[in-house]
Amino acid sequence: MALIKCPSCSKRISSKAKSCSHCKANLSANNESLQLISHIKRSNQLMNQSFLALTLFIGGVVTWFWGGEPAEGTRSIVAVCAFVIGFVGYLITRVQIVLHKRKSV
Repeated sequence: MALIKCPSCSKRISSKAKSCSHCKANLSANNESLQLISHIKRSNQLMNQSFLALTLFIGGVVTWFWGGEPAEGTRSIVAVCAFVIGFVGYLITRVQIVLHKRKSV
């Protein structure tokens, strides 16, 4: 017996369970299709995180150069923080996407 994620609610359940004890989802259906659904949901999640990080990165750049001049004071701190967090978040998310795609369904 192993613990797996429920494809509906993502909580940990027994691999031999016929239904999820949390959300009551029926698990007796084809296990491969449930894994495919879980894989697709994770892919969508990672793409959303990537989009959010990229938006934060672009927002930092726009904030830095808003008005034609480089930012000063508090605006520069906010812009640099958004820029750095967005860039690092985007890189981490892209690595996770590559690793997720390498995992076979």
